[in-house]
Amino acid sequence: MANVTVIAPATAESTIHKIRCAAYCRVSSSSEDQLHSYAAQVKFYGEKFNDSVTEELIDIYADEGITGTSADKRTEFQRLIKDCKRGKIDRIYTKSLSRFARNTKECLNTVRLLRELGITIFFEKENIDTSKNTDELMITIMGGLAQEESTSISQNMRWSVRKRMENGSFVQSVPPYGYVKKDEKLAVDPETSETVKEIFRLYLGGMGTNTIAQFLNDRGILTGMYHKKWNHKIVKYILSNEKYIGDSLMQKTYKTETLPMIQKRNHGEYDQYYVENTHEAIISRADFQKVREMLSMSASKFHRESNGKHILGSMIKCGECGSTYKRKCNNGKYYWSCIEHDLSSQNCISKPVAEETIMQAFTSLCNKLIQHYKEILLPLRRNLQELNMRKFSGNTKVLDIRKDMADLKEQRHVIARLRKRGFLDEKKYNEKLIEIESKMAKLDRELKKHTKTDSEDETLEHLDVLIDCFECQSSIMSGFDEKLFGMIVEKVIVRNNMLEFSLISGIVFKEKI
Repeated sequence: MANVTVIAPATAESTIHKIRCAAYCRVSSSSEDQLHSYAAQVKFYGEKFNDSVTEELIDIYADEGITGTSADKRTEFQRLIKDCKRGKIDRIYTKSLSRFARNTKECLNTVRLLRELGITIFFEKENIDTSKNTDELMITIMGGLAQEESTSISQNMRWSVRKRMENGSFVQSVPPYGYVKKDEKLAVDPETSETVKEIFRLYLGGMGTNTIAQFLNDRGILTGMYHKKWNHKIVKYILSNEKYIGDSLMQKTYKTETLPMIQKRNHGEYDQYYVENTHEAIISRADFQKVREMLSMSASKFHRESNGKHILGSMIKCGECGSTYKRKCNNGKYYWSCIEHDLSSQNCISKPVAEETIMQAFTSLCNKLIQHYKEILLPLRRNLQELNMRKFSGNTKVLDIRKDMADLKEQRHVIARLRKRGFLDEKKYNEKLIEIESKMAKLDRELKKHTKTDSEDETLEHLDVLIDCFECQSSIMSGFDEKLFGMIVEKVIVRNNMLEFSLISGIVFKEKI
């Protein structure tokens, strides 16, 4: 009789591969009840998978205080879709269809995209699971109802706002820097209004907007609305804002009436309403007028007529001194010359390069890649993707950091509510806010250490672009392709008798001149 050896089956623990899940949370306003909902969603999904033997939580994606009629401005939603495309997620959990999207077409397109990637979505409230094909009709119906509700609410609110603008009683929901809201009216904030006055004083004294921004940042002054740093745009906005002389220009922007609703600058499409003395002024009208004239003079001084930028402009760098090359014409032939060398040959020894030579070198490089991209780019992409997935696997630290960041966001909302109700004075509020922002910055730095794969993901995407570009070429190129150059080249370095082409993926190829 034959000798039989029994081989026991593998244990369930070794054969089960946990489903990688993600949770998407969103609230559509910054009101107290909605912020509580936001915190509740983050907490619920953070605890949901603790004891699951079949599923594990990869990440929580949470957008706060953003309208749901379009996905364009939902940064966390975009990050979710990006991670889905990268193969990091198998299943998505979200509270309801209205949390996921209020635009039916966008919702269905996203669901179908994720289905093609093998990713399912579970909508808790409606009990809809996209792993079942029959649920698409229900998604269409429920999404349509949510969209209609959103559109109706938006139209009613728009009508109400315009009526209040017409009679001059409208007060914007978020007060401008330097003001606070008291009894639904704008009131001067004693602390931040001093910063506004200082900005006007500095500008009238001859200091530029960039220098003012740096001055404020060096002093550790907050910009408000969670902006961490000042920049010239914020400074210029304050200098040109009529709110600081006590007036209000209403309906500077408007939203389109069809989905997706897009906010646009009002250039005469709708009436605007200028109302004088709507609130207490911080800046005198005389100073404001002087600043307006100075801004106008500055804009005209730096205005330049645009004749169209050359495709090689600012792209060519000197390998000797690091300067940029500029275009020159000599006897009807164009050359590119190092700026320092052009000033004096003693400053830099680099010689000018004929424009035709640069274009021919790029064409030669492209033809080599058309013929050999499979041996060069495909193995590189495969190895990087494997490395990326190994790094991401089991990285629970990232999730812990994101949970801590969500807690800090909730703390930020709490102190904002306490300040609004008068339980927290401005000084204490700023101290607490600086403390929270400091912790957020520390967590953000720590997060970047653990998510270096994001840069590798970007490299993968760039490699895909390169592969697509050369894969679709049916034959070698006969001449310079300006569109392709603009798409794949980051810079060109001239070094001795070589041209170094740095492509979007970080790869550098050399061509002899």
